[in-house]
Amino acid sequence: MSDGNAPHREPSAADRTAEGPVLSRALAALLDEVHAHAGAVYLPAPGRPVLEMAVMAGLPRTFASPWERVGLNAPFPIAHAVRDRRLVWVGDEEEMARRYPRISVVAPYPFAMAALPLATGKAVYGAVFVVWPASHPPELSDWERKHLTASCDRLATQLEQAAAENRPVRPGPDLLTLDPADEAADAPGSAEAARLVARLPYGLVALDLHGRVSYANPAAADLIGLPVSTLLGVPLWKSVPWLNDPVYEDRYRAALISQRVTSFVALRPPGDWLSFRMYPDTTGLSMRISRTRAVEALSRGAPEPGAERTGLITISHVLHLAGGLTETVSVRDVVRLIADEIVPAVGGQALMILGSQSGRLHVLGHRGYQDPRVVEMFDGVPLTAPTPGAHVLAKGVPAFFESRQQMERLYPDCLSVPDGFAAWAYLPLIASGRPVGTCVLSYAEPHHFSTNERAVLISLGGLMAQALERARLYDAKHRLAHGLQQALLPHSLPRLAGLDAAGRYLPATQHMEIGGDFYDMVATPPTAAAVIGDVQGHNVTAAGLMGQLRTAVRAYTTVGQEPGEVMRSTNRLLMDLGVELFASCLYLRLDPASHSAVMSRAGHPPPLLRLPDGRVRVLDLAGGPLLGIDATAVYTTTRVGLAPGSTLLLYTDGLVESPETDLENAIAELGHQLGEAGDAPPDELADLLVQRCMAARERIDDVAVLLLRMRDDG
Repeated sequence: MSDGNAPHREPSAADRTAEGPVLSRALAALLDEVHAHAGAVYLPAPGRPVLEMAVMAGLPRTFASPWERVGLNAPFPIAHAVRDRRLVWVGDEEEMARRYPRISVVAPYPFAMAALPLATGKAVYGAVFVVWPASHPPELSDWERKHLTASCDRLATQLEQAAAENRPVRPGPDLLTLDPADEAADAPGSAEAARLVARLPYGLVALDLHGRVSYANPAAADLIGLPVSTLLGVPLWKSVPWLNDPVYEDRYRAALISQRVTSFVALRPPGDWLSFRMYPDTTGLSMRISRTRAVEALSRGAPEPGAERTGLITISHVLHLAGGLTETVSVRDVVRLIADEIVPAVGGQALMILGSQSGRLHVLGHRGYQDPRVVEMFDGVPLTAPTPGAHVLAKGVPAFFESRQQMERLYPDCLSVPDGFAAWAYLPLIASGRPVGTCVLSYAEPHHFSTNERAVLISLGGLMAQALERARLYDAKHRLAHGLQQALLPHSLPRLAGLDAAGRYLPATQHMEIGGDFYDMVATPPTAAAVIGDVQGHNVTAAGLMGQLRTAVRAYTTVGQEPGEVMRSTNRLLMDLGVELFASCLYLRLDPASHSAVMSRAGHPPPLLRLPDGRVRVLDLAGGPLLGIDATAVYTTTRVGLAPGSTLLLYTDGLVESPETDLENAIAELGHQLGEAGDAPPDELADLLVQRCMAARERIDDVAVLLLRMRDDG
């Protein structure tokens, strides 16, 4: 028991050193508590929305190389955990492939993972992920969840206290299980065990967690064809030329991550097939090597003798980031993904994407530049100017500057651009054999670009170029489609005595964001006509046909045709065009003086009428079939009273239809919403009615809404 009267003593340097690496100790204790075999702690990067790996345990850090740095917006479990401030659980490889497909591309192994934020009530101080072998149940148990949460809360409190005391918590040493060979070297019977293994006819090899050979018996050396002294201390795929292939290294990774027995077959030139079977645990692997018969199918996948091979880490980076680039749609998406994931992955601090237009550089996107005037200095530079951005784009050759001195020697004028960085990589973005842009990666400190790093960056440049070219084409089509859609819809609605109106249009988020939904109003004093319709399809053809129908309705209205005749004439026109597309339509003629409307419907959703007392009616009008089906179709009309203060809602099916909702229930819900908020001004009410559709990330159909409110001007 301590003496409460003992004098207070400031901790000495030795005491502070004795505290040891906080993160390493906490991670080791956490893994031990929940019986996991690997994990890592991430800390926020100062001043950037990035998490950086501070310490890893149980597996070599190279296994997580593609995720050394993770953007907070990245589709990765720890980023998800930090954004939502909750535990994220991925129970097996199928769930990983479904929720995080880009991780599965790089690490397609069976394992379970939990990711948790290191957060207090004040702030987030980092994140943790924990990995279990494939034998773990697909669900996280309550006691595991409790221990994980408690451990992370304790570590978050320590980090919060350290931050309050302005005491930085530095990354600790990675933790790998100590090699037990030293502990067992002098154990009784060890010499006899060595003789026992030496007498076996098949090869036995021990690998540590890094894949290095710590023991090999004579039979293994004979089968492989190299002396034991050459094998010890080196991974097999580095010391044995015919095993120097990422496929074989991948099997070792699969065994360690999944903690399952894993095997492969390899050809030892010229014609000997060997079977390698690995038995893993948390300290390393035991490998058994034996002869097997040649299989012709296997020989087709064998590496070519003497062929150059790329390290698995390089392939992992490229596969992971390539998966993200394939998901991008617009130029903004490409810039965001490169900034959030590629720039942190290669250790950069800023990004600029340059394109060309009319012989000059054009900034397509940027991130990380504090002063916007710096970015403006790049925009509009002639392609003939003596700058690295112009030269790389014009010649298609990358340029790497490891310091400002290197930049100054070749491009002295560039130092007049005060970007505040000390190293740069200029990557040509070449797609279909022609340069489409330049990617500029900037580094805050001088940076040495190794041969492997340059190769990775150049490879990523090719992937970025393909994504950028596709995105620019999409953006161009989107601008064209948007312009066409806007040209075909009314810019404003006519102001009429006794009537207030508001219209809204939302394109579908799929396809080209263009469609065949439309609305319009035509003033024919003392009356007015209104129409809403939906042409089948979400493309330029549908939009063009919509424009023709809208023009036709206007023409038939102007010459004085009655509502039923307008519908019949429009139907015959659509049949005569021979486009084989259908259209729904609702047309009405309003008479403010008599407070009534004559309506005709062609397969269109029923309008809703909100009465002055707040009750809502569904107007199930008589009518006829969709336009474009039957040239002889007749469209009956219905007269509906519209008392002053009543509101008529016309809409297309995109407002109410969804795969998971019953149509009748959706219309009823829309009616309830109209009844609750129907007293709002028409413009506010229109915004409210489409708010849910605007918030949806995916709209499978476009939406048109037309609101008409009767006033009593008398």
